[in-house]
Amino acid sequence: ELQILWKFADFPPFLASMRRFMRAHELPRHLRATGCFHSTDISAEVAQRYRSASESQRAWAETPLSHRKAVVTRFGEILKSKCADLAEILTKDMGKPLAAAKGEISATPGRIKYFVEHVEKVTRDEVVRKSDKREERLVWEPLGVVACISAWNYPYFVGSNVYVPALLTGNSVLYKPSEHSLESGKRMEETLLEAGLPQGVFQCVAGGPSAGEALLSQPIDGLFFTGSVKTGMAIKRALVHRNIPVQLELGGKDAAYVMPDLKQSDGNLAYIHNAAESLGDGAMYNTGQGCCSIERIYVHEDVYEPFVDKLVDVVSKFRVGNPMQEGVQLGPLCLSTAPDFLERQIADAVAGGATVLCGGSKMDGNFFQPTVLVNVDQGMSVMQDESFGPIVCVSRVSSDDAAIEMMNDSQYGLTAAVYGMDRIRAERILEKVQTGTAYFNCCDWVSPYLPWTGRQNSGIGGTCGESGIRAFVRPKAYHFRSV
Repeated sequence: ELQILWKFADFPPFLASMRRFMRAHELPRHLRATGCFHSTDISAEVAQRYRSASESQRAWAETPLSHRKAVVTRFGEILKSKCADLAEILTKDMGKPLAAAKGEISATPGRIKYFVEHVEKVTRDEVVRKSDKREERLVWEPLGVVACISAWNYPYFVGSNVYVPALLTGNSVLYKPSEHSLESGKRMEETLLEAGLPQGVFQCVAGGPSAGEALLSQPIDGLFFTGSVKTGMAIKRALVHRNIPVQLELGGKDAAYVMPDLKQSDGNLAYIHNAAESLGDGAMYNTGQGCCSIERIYVHEDVYEPFVDKLVDVVSKFRVGNPMQEGVQLGPLCLSTAPDFLERQIADAVAGGATVLCGGSKMDGNFFQPTVLVNVDQGMSVMQDESFGPIVCVSRVSSDDAAIEMMNDSQYGLTAAVYGMDRIRAERILEKVQTGTAYFNCCDWVSPYLPWTGRQNSGIGGTCGESGIRAFVRPKAYHFRSV
């Protein structure tokens, strides 16, 4: 039987150090477990901003695509050159470790490059049929003024997946960053203006829920939201009578399956250990605050014990602390309510027979110990409700079919991963799993080349890929006939 492990070395001195640091520095409020940066709510100005966006959109749409591409490319170049400063702002905004913040911002120009290189192909006018007397042509036109209500966990990735293709296709954007990453949102607007974007084409609408409500009341031509299921469904209901494109990128309860063929006949555990390391990182990266973070792992009984042993070893070694310090891997949770929610999930699971192998408790401030749970039941909250924190649950299964059934037992359908040696077998499994993205021997990754979509309560519509560009244009059919 697996032994309960606690590997938080020098834990009391660490807490004392953090308390001294918090007293000595003006830290963002979320580091004291009380919320986030406050900023002036400008919801009263939203109507004026919409008018400005509408007026500027017409001229922007008439701007040659080559110029729009040049502006957006320059935006990516400035992000790269200012990465260090912007990363520090992002870390202070929402608590992401500084190294991870730098990684997000430095990788954003590569995503921008995809959209710049593919927008012309996707939106090119096309003569679909032509004869001596008739011509039929397909033209793609911008939606107009689009609203983007974005997320705090990956503001540069999530935001640019929407506003970059929107701008390239000739739309103007009203961008509402999360109230937990306001300063980063403002820097995006400043950087786009520095890159040469005309005034009014991209505007940051800063504020809380009231600003979002004011945004929805404007005659926008499309709404692109990333956030919780609850808020996404409320937005959907609010806009149901408008007949405009609505895209909702919501939550996930992402699952993985570890196949038995990772077990080698000579007893070598390398492949099993590699899977545990990959899935441990996929569960804990960004302190588990990702819609595609791994939260459920189903492990075939033939490899269960060595996999769990290694996973606990990996997870218990993650370094928790001040996100501004080098070497820290897990920062504070962004939301002040998150630690209590995670503790309730764990307490409920333990009461139902689950076992905590490492972690399991909140720490001073808004920190939470990286946690592995086993002996979990499929009906527990920790197996059904999105945790959005550094918790991963492991369940033993006896067959591929059992794993498929349990992976599909969810209100969500964002991603699923299979780890093993036999790709054909893995593909057959993944074909039966109801998710928008499927991984083999990898997880927790979004490629700009492929659509990012969900099933069920993970959302409607999608970003990235060619479809993520076409989401910001609408077709117009031309019929020409000679006299």
